[in-house]
Amino acid sequence: MTIAEDREALLDEIGGQNRAAIGAVLGTGSIEKASERPDGTMEATIRIPEDALSWEPAVLLLPHAGTVELTIINDDKNTHACLLPNNGDRKFIGLLNHSKGRATLELDGPGYYWYGSPAGNDEGRGLTAAIVVGGEVPPEAKLDRPAQPRP
Repeated sequence: MTIAEDREALLDEIGGQNRAAIGAVLGTGSIEKASERPDGTMEATIRIPEDALSWEPAVLLLPHAGTVELTIINDDKNTHACLLPNNGDRKFIGLLNHSKGRATLELDGPGYYWYGSPAGNDEGRGLTAAIVVGGEVPPEAKLDRPAQPRP
């Protein structure tokens, strides 16, 4: 399967680009699914390739809300950073050139969460990405309103 076919298969799995609200914003870059351990914890590796100023994958899919352990690798010759979403305070990891960091995130609801490198003008030049969490909103978080039509 080619990279384009992999991308299409994963987009089909989440219902297409527009259904997950990521199509217009992150139209380039790879998409990967986090692996899940028997205890429900998810894990993934995210890289900054050399001279690319992008995250690989640009979109990380989580099958459900919960704990995800990330390994972030900076393969670039420049220093970058990673500001990650997390319940409560965001997590910051400084990434010197050719370095690696780890972060454990708690993401308690479905939706998409943005992250990027706030160092210099990295975000302005494209070093942004998303974590897309699948699943339904828990009953206690739903709005008290009439049922809405679903596709």
